[in-house]
Amino acid sequence: MKRYAVMLSGGTGTRMGDPVPKQYQRVKGKMLFEYTLQSLCAVAFEAIVIVAAPEWVDAIRQVLPDGKFLFAAPGENRQLSVWNALQVLKAEEDDAVLIQDAARPMTKPELIEACLEKLEQEADADGVVPVLPMKDTVYLSRDGKCLTQTLVRSEVVAGQAPEAFRFGFYYRATEKLLPHEILTINGSAEPAMRARGHICTIAGDESNLKITTPLDLERFIHELE
Repeated sequence: MKRYAVMLSGGTGTRMGDPVPKQYQRVKGKMLFEYTLQSLCAVAFEAIVIVAAPEWVDAIRQVLPDGKFLFAAPGENRQLSVWNALQVLKAEEDDAVLIQDAARPMTKPELIEACLEKLEQEADADGVVPVLPMKDTVYLSRDGKCLTQTLVRSEVVAGQAPEAFRFGFYYRATEKLLPHEILTINGSAEPAMRARGHICTIAGDESNLKITTPLDLERFIHELE
C-alpha cells in the first residue's frame, strides 16, 4: 500500500475576520500551513497534493522542503477541493490517501502515522477517522434555536482530521456525489459513510486544534511560547 496525502489550503477563513486566509497568516515567522506541512513531511508519502488558490501557489512553493509536491485548485466547497486533489493523484485501488486541513498546525506526526497504520492493518477497513469522546451533555436541535432531544453521549464522538481512506473506494464514493449532492458534504468522511464503507476509529488528540476563530489562533500562539 502506497501512501498519499492531501492538504486542504484553499479556504478563505471568513470566520477569522481577516482578509488574509488563516492558513497564510504568519505565526512566529512561519505561515500557519507550514506547521501542518512539517508534520506531514515527517511521515513518508509518495506525494503530497496541496489544494490552494492560484494566487498563493508561488508563496507556498517558496517554503516547500524537498519532496514530491503537487497542486490542485480549490472547489466550491471542501469536498470538491478533495475531489480536485484526488484527480491529480496517480494512486492505485488499495493505496492510502490521507486528508488533512492546513489549519491544523498542532497535528502530531504520530497521529498521522496511527491513521495510516490502522488502515493498513485492518483488511476490511475503507477508512480511518480519529475521534474524541464527548464530555458535555449532547442535544439535538432541529431548528438551531430550541432543544429537540438529548442524545446518548456514549454514542456520539467528535471527529478530527487527518482522515485516511483506501483510494479506490474513496474516489468512487466521492464521484457518486457529483455534480449536486457533493455540495451538501461537510466532512471528509461523509462520502465514505454514504457509500456504506467500513470506517474505523482511533483515539484522537485533544491538542489537535483546528484554527477557526481568532481565539483558536491565540491558543496556538500561546502553545508555541
